[in-house]
Amino acid sequence: MSIYCTKSLLLCFLALLHYVYLPSAETFDYPTANLSTSWTNSPSLPHSVNFTDGSMVRAILVRGSFGPRFACGFFCNGTCDSYLFAIFIVQTNSISGITSPSVGFPQVVWSANRNNPVRINSTLQLTSDGDFILKDAEGTIAWSTNTAGKSVAGLNLTDMGNLVLFDQNNATVWQSFDYPTDSLVPGQKLRAGQKLIASISATNWTQLNLLSYSVTDEGAVASIESSPPQVYDEFTISGRKTNREPTYVTLQNGSFALFANSSQPSAPDLSQSIPEASSVQYVRFCPDGHLRLYEWTIDGWKQVADLLSGRVNECFYPTVCGNYGICSNGQCSCPSTTYFKQINDRQPDLGCSEATPLSCQASLYHSFIELMETTYSSFLSDLENVGLEKCKEACSKNCSCKAAIFRFGSDSANGDCYLPNQIFSLINNDNEITHYNSTVYLKVQNAPSPTTEAIVPQQKRKRRSTIILWSSVGIFSGLFLVIGIIVLLVWKKRNADVDEEDYLDQVPGMPTRFSYENLKALTENFSKVLGEGGFGSVFEGTLIDGTKIAVKRLNGLGQVKKSFLAEVESIGSIHHVNLVRLLGFCADKSHRLLVYEFMSNGSLDKWIFHQIHGFTLAWQQRKKIILDLAKGLTYLHEDCTQKILHLDIKPQNILLDNKFNAKISDFGLSKLIDRDQSKVVTTMRGTPGYLAPEWLSSVITEKADVYSFGVVVLELLCGRRNVDHSQPEEKMHLISLFEKKAEEDQLLDLVDNCSEDMQLNKAEIGNMMKIAAWCLQKDYTMRPSMSIVVKVLEGVSEVEPNLNYNISNPPFTTTSTEATELLPFLLSGPR
Repeated sequence: MSIYCTKSLLLCFLALLHYVYLPSAETFDYPTANLSTSWTNSPSLPHSVNFTDGSMVRAILVRGSFGPRFACGFFCNGTCDSYLFAIFIVQTNSISGITSPSVGFPQVVWSANRNNPVRINSTLQLTSDGDFILKDAEGTIAWSTNTAGKSVAGLNLTDMGNLVLFDQNNATVWQSFDYPTDSLVPGQKLRAGQKLIASISATNWTQLNLLSYSVTDEGAVASIESSPPQVYDEFTISGRKTNREPTYVTLQNGSFALFANSSQPSAPDLSQSIPEASSVQYVRFCPDGHLRLYEWTIDGWKQVADLLSGRVNECFYPTVCGNYGICSNGQCSCPSTTYFKQINDRQPDLGCSEATPLSCQASLYHSFIELMETTYSSFLSDLENVGLEKCKEACSKNCSCKAAIFRFGSDSANGDCYLPNQIFSLINNDNEITHYNSTVYLKVQNAPSPTTEAIVPQQKRKRRSTIILWSSVGIFSGLFLVIGIIVLLVWKKRNADVDEEDYLDQVPGMPTRFSYENLKALTENFSKVLGEGGFGSVFEGTLIDGTKIAVKRLNGLGQVKKSFLAEVESIGSIHHVNLVRLLGFCADKSHRLLVYEFMSNGSLDKWIFHQIHGFTLAWQQRKKIILDLAKGLTYLHEDCTQKILHLDIKPQNILLDNKFNAKISDFGLSKLIDRDQSKVVTTMRGTPGYLAPEWLSSVITEKADVYSFGVVVLELLCGRRNVDHSQPEEKMHLISLFEKKAEEDQLLDLVDNCSEDMQLNKAEIGNMMKIAAWCLQKDYTMRPSMSIVVKVLEGVSEVEPNLNYNISNPPFTTTSTEATELLPFLLSGPR
């Protein structure tokens, strides 16, 4: 019996040794990797696991061996046509590694390439020089840490779910915690300047650039990404001193904490209690604007808290009822059946649209509808301690203003005024939600009466009668014929100048009028030239408060007046973050000057055509510039109540501020058209190389700007001019070369070879080239609107799949356009 027991004990001991020390058991805890290691996204990759919800993981690193643990590798969900390189939480055990329970599916908490997913047979490489690279199946780089040559020694997935590249001294060279996506895990710090941006959906990982949760020096805010951002929740410290160290928020056990001094993290400055963790937790910022806390339970992943719900009523989420929708106890309705209609009667949460769009040119027929006891999810005081009428008057004079929101306390005579230029969901204030009185005055468009419309022609007839009368007197007074003609010409010119000045004073929301002598002093007698062109020069100046300005002085006669009026009328009363702001003007006798905000980085052309050594842009900067330009044009075409066609989009008219934000400038060629006009007949105007083919017919729509936008995008991606006479004849015209390369399936050969960063991002640039091709379609009806382009750039929509790459046109020659309105509009220096 004793021999039997001894043998049994020995077998048990050997089995235990096998369990503990067998290499196959150790492979379920492999959190590190060495240099010169690569992984291929294929079924042959170890620890590939399919889940019943349709998701699949192929892990390359796993931390821990039992329970919900962090792992990283390839992840897909749905059809698995595309994959993320991601960090995810999965269930593991020490026997079979990653398990696939019927509940508790993988939860992605970070991804490298959510805007640029890869396919099967894509590869990950930790190169010998320390770069960590994700390549698609054809070998194009989809994502990289850009750490080559930075003494990287290896890769590690930490216990907290942080993916780290470390050096020989175990110091961090790169870490995923510095690049948050839509989630936070315990111990991760969301620092000042960082954002959580939601994905579009569980199966569409592209970031939704509408809502964000971000940290500033004062605290954390949830906001809608409008211009300017509209904050709907704040987790901030009042009266915080600016000399303290950067703020961050972090997820702790039992609290969501805000620290305003990172060097002394013993106690948070603010904290919000949450359920203590019984297992793994993480926070996700969701597409509806909620910040939710999830936890692993025996029944799978459960929402255990909404971190904004304690401070934000459901109606305060800015998209809960769509644009112009009013939220009342979770129900959505429109402000007025006369002026607004639901977008979809069966889905009231999609919002409302204007029955008659606002028109700047018909501002005389604007009025307000009063929504008492109604408020807004965000409030930025544009005017403080003012009366209601002054608040409404300020909105009336600003064409971009969509509503006057008046908030007051016990003194109803005065309060704060907010003038938003975009209206999201409104809130019916039942006095239980907020502790202030608020009234919203929505600006609406009324139809003009026939009687009023007849006044202007009648006045014109009276003026013509006056001119005819005096001309007749001149004819019958032969003795004074010469003198009469001279007097008449002087009179007409003087009246034209007076009419122009009177007209400018009547444009809604006009900026400051400067005298010529004042501008002469501000520019030090026009001594510092920023740029020169066929229509005048641009000078640097400084206002009394130290603000730098750019002053454009126009030279010439009739065409100058036309350009001056076009520019002032176009942008004198509109404001957008991606349009160069017109600060003022001068119409003083024969002097015509325009005063703009100063753009320190000048025009785009000097940054992309390699005119100056060292002036180059990284791919992320170029991508941001393309999005900025698209948003600016969308505003002009669709959001400005009356369409504005710019008609001269080119790199010289795209200016960059000190943070490389792009803004559209030079509206001297712009054309205002009513929204009920689908097209306009006009003479040819613009710059050769950027002119759409329909200019030959002189019937123009906003799609002419879309074509010019496509040319600029192509120039940005290729780093060269669309017509480059320094190139061989077969490569001189970029669009023809683009067409040829498309036929040969070699478009990526055109990517700017002067930028190493551009070469590293060829896969994403290839997708951007499709957008350019879409905008360059010969048939203008096949081109997208600029709002669709914005949606594609933000990942909300897709590019037209069946594009026609036969896009080259006979070039517009300088000779063919000189007879029209081209030459006076060549001012192209930095503004």
